[in-house]
Amino acid sequence: MSTIRRSTWASLIVILFGVLLFAVSTDGFRAYTAEAARTIKLNSEHPAFPNVTLQDSTGQTFQMSELSGKLVLLTFVYTSCGTVCPQIEMNFTEIFNRLPREMTENDVVFLSVSFDPDRDTPEALETYRHHFSHDPNWRMVRVPDKSELDLLLQTFGVIVIPGENGDFAHNGAFYLIDRQGKLAEIIDYKKVGLAIDKIKHQVGKGVAP
Repeated sequence: MSTIRRSTWASLIVILFGVLLFAVSTDGFRAYTAEAARTIKLNSEHPAFPNVTLQDSTGQTFQMSELSGKLVLLTFVYTSCGTVCPQIEMNFTEIFNRLPREMTENDVVFLSVSFDPDRDTPEALETYRHHFSHDPNWRMVRVPDKSELDLLLQTFGVIVIPGENGDFAHNGAFYLIDRQGKLAEIIDYKKVGLAIDKIKHQVGKGVAP
């Protein structure tokens, strides 16, 4: 009988240890995947957009600081992507079209950032942009300097793994940058309604003094 009790207690200890380990490794049961853990971490840290030079599809260069006072909804894509990127951009289009016009004109800038600057020249970005929008408040951009691009991807936890035939394996999300240039929230790119709600909430906060 005592042997059975010892075996039962040993099993309970193993189970409790496993539950504790799982709780720690999943950030208190909130993160069941590396992607979920990344999102939770960044949403709590709110990193600032790094000081990198962006180049849009017209060839114009600028920095994020020039958009200070506006919200920025951005995502990371590359124009030759035949998998998730078109869906991300179609969802971007839906968000853009469903927001009140005064918001997209006065409050929110949309940025599609390419992580493939060698192929995604300004001309390629402009061609790609016309598949989704002609509105000047939606800009297709790249980061020509690769060290600056690496810094940007690292800051927002974007994973880009080169594959065969010039393809990339990468994660996808929407990144909402607040009026001070800090990450307000990462949003699942499939959750269009949630993204709209988050943008409206940020707009409702107004311009910080």
